[in-house]
Amino acid sequence: MFKKILIANRGEIAVRIIRACREMDIETVAVYSEADKEALHVMLADEAVCIGPAKSKDSYLNMQNIISATVLTGATAIHPGFGFLSENSSFARMCEDCNITFIGPKADTIDLLGNKSKAKETMKNAGVPVIPGSDGEVETAKEALELANKIGYPVMLKASAGGGGKGMRAVYNPEDLEKLFTSAKAEAKAAFGDDKLYMEKLIINPKHIEVQILADSYGNVVHLGERDCSVQRRNQKMMEESPSAVMSPELRDKMGMAAVRAAQATGYVNAGTIEFLLDRDGNYYFMEMNTRIQVEHPVTEMVTGIDMIKEQLRIASGERMPYRQEDIIFKGHAIECRINAEDPSKGFMPCPGRVENVLFPGGFGVRVDSALYPGYVIPPCYDSMLAKVIAYGRDRDEAIQRMKRALSELIIDGIQTNIEYQYELLEREEIITGNYHTGLIEGK
Repeated sequence: MFKKILIANRGEIAVRIIRACREMDIETVAVYSEADKEALHVMLADEAVCIGPAKSKDSYLNMQNIISATVLTGATAIHPGFGFLSENSSFARMCEDCNITFIGPKADTIDLLGNKSKAKETMKNAGVPVIPGSDGEVETAKEALELANKIGYPVMLKASAGGGGKGMRAVYNPEDLEKLFTSAKAEAKAAFGDDKLYMEKLIINPKHIEVQILADSYGNVVHLGERDCSVQRRNQKMMEESPSAVMSPELRDKMGMAAVRAAQATGYVNAGTIEFLLDRDGNYYFMEMNTRIQVEHPVTEMVTGIDMIKEQLRIASGERMPYRQEDIIFKGHAIECRINAEDPSKGFMPCPGRVENVLFPGGFGVRVDSALYPGYVIPPCYDSMLAKVIAYGRDRDEAIQRMKRALSELIIDGIQTNIEYQYELLEREEIITGNYHTGLIEGK
């Protein structure tokens, strides 16, 4: 096992990793930008190194500075968390070249799965259902028009190197295709430095279901059940739950085994998530695979009792996974609400500023992952997520009621948040019944 690791991230995920390391007697090194010098992860780590100015490109995306900090402090591994460099194959390869363990899959695996069209072809060959669409990139608007006419409208244009909703355009008729094709390419180029697009049939009002897998270096792969991540705004998740309210045991097993095949087909090692779209008829289709820990991993931890971060560390250190699929037991229900510094009444506009007071909820079955404290100044240059509130219950109804109780106790003064909005969501009929989909918030 590692003696010391560096955490190439910030905020609540950095704090989450530090806590797991402390329980495993692993020393931690925090890195921070000038804007984060008073951040909680800096205070909690055994050591901390400033890696640059506030802008992400000069600090949390500065590969050379992060590698230098790792070597300087004597850390032998890097945990990238999520976002930033977590799915950057160049960074993973740089770690390998410097004899530093990257706590995640190999660089070649990240390359394969980061290219959405190549990933789709790999899944098709592995017998994993995929959404009808292009075989690889669509080069021109004319080619896109011909393909759209073939598979039928509506269609979705997606950036091959993309994620987070960037470079995505829904096209409902041929008259709009050329304009949307051009704008999607431009956005993809600006966001990822790569303007390649591919096309898929647009599934109307699907559920966004993802399956968590763990895979070790010895060929062992297990799935840890599904998460329903369909409550989204602008393709960004807001609320997640496990298990999904609409999944039968048979469908859960089928999707879980499809996720295992997906991981095996790529030689995947470490924690990963296979994301599917589930239509109204129970058909599911591979969407993408995320090669990192997910924001919403706590709901899986709550229903399985497995610490995902500790498992990442053990697998990366070369340990054999102690689980077989029959060892994974699902118990109860968990819901996570993402608490963001934003104003839902103004299009979820980010609202950074000074936190005057914080009171986190507690009690049986309630967990809060956060890096907030009274007096902390939320910088304007990073993601707006402040905390994750996770509620666990014996069943879904109890989890919902416990979450409502937890949100009613949560106080974050000094800034605008989405706490009240999340509470109101939990009172909507669609959430109560579980019959919600990805268009819930936008009203699609």
